[in-house]
Amino acid sequence: MLRFIARRLVALVPVIVILSVAVFLMIHLTPGDPVRLMLGDSATQQSIAALRQALGLDQPLPVQYLHWASQAVRGNLGRSIVTNEPVTQAILTRLPVTLELSVLAMLVALVIGLPTGVVAALRRNSWLDYGSTTLALSGISLPSFFLGILLILVLSLRFRALPPGGYVPFVTNPVQNLKLMIMPSLALGAALAGIISRMMRSSLLEVLDADYVRTARSKGLRETQIVVRHAIRNALLPVVTIVGLQTGTLLGGAILTETIFTLPGVGRLIVDSIFARDFPMVQGVVLFLALVRVLSNLATDVVYGFVDPRISYSS
Repeated sequence: MLRFIARRLVALVPVIVILSVAVFLMIHLTPGDPVRLMLGDSATQQSIAALRQALGLDQPLPVQYLHWASQAVRGNLGRSIVTNEPVTQAILTRLPVTLELSVLAMLVALVIGLPTGVVAALRRNSWLDYGSTTLALSGISLPSFFLGILLILVLSLRFRALPPGGYVPFVTNPVQNLKLMIMPSLALGAALAGIISRMMRSSLLEVLDADYVRTARSKGLRETQIVVRHAIRNALLPVVTIVGLQTGTLLGGAILTETIFTLPGVGRLIVDSIFARDFPMVQGVVLFLALVRVLSNLATDVVYGFVDPRISYSS
């Protein structure tokens, strides 16, 4: 296991290098001058040139990239050109909000997706199957930002059951925190719930038709015991793949969700930085999200071995 993880980490090095180059070039090739944005339209050419030299923006792009990458390896992603706040500190400060939203959205997806998928498979071609299919397709089809707006209109403005937005830390007020996080979690987790439901249904149907399940039935085992002890565990492997691959998607989807519900997370940070043309902040956040996506894929591979002991990492 340790050798497998070590090999995968080594293989991730060129991937991370390519990602960093892509992020750096993408930000620097966008139109707009961050120096003029910082100093305003009334700035003189001398002050613009002096600040450009102080920030290293007068250097060629390869030199700028090498300097930025060498600092990023040490955990220094630069400083915001708008607030002068260290990018790493800004990300770490807002990361708990995004992590809480992503974890709650994942819980919503699992709580809704797994039971509906199992019920749909066990009651194939029944009204329960058709109902779960309709629910899953609705969750997949509705974009998170559109579903979030609908939830605000219905639950906040119409019935006044939940606050429309904002954030209170859990340690400060747990009840208010959960009230504020219900709608964002539903909006972000609905699509993943639909995907998990459909994947669980198709995987469980395939397992229920396997030879060892028919053998278990012929031996007189109860259907509940067959489903719980044998079928569901073997059907979970494709679901684990989906959950692992969608972890980075949840963080990316949090960008719009946090903006709609005014949550002070990493997603809201990158949106505000884009509008302010704060390219060091945008670079740092995009690189961070990309690294999370890559590491989540690695974690998914490792979890395979715990879900299915037939998988070996020795080769």
